Amino acid sequence: MEKRFTLIQTMAAAGIFSTVSFWYGFMFGRESARKELGGLIEDLRQVGEGQDPNHRP
Repeated sequence: MEKRFTLIQTMAAAGIFSTVSFWYGFMFGRESARKELGGLIEDLRQVGEGQDPNHRP
């Protein structure tokens, strides 16, 4: 006997895969942006304190 997916099952699997892919992409992008903005904020703080922003201890 041959097992086959129905159209509904295929659409449900594609929807779940799409949702999971979106979630991981969103979380990865969010973390990346947080790190980048953290570096920019630190540079601005150093400039505000009169330090050279390109000088990293």
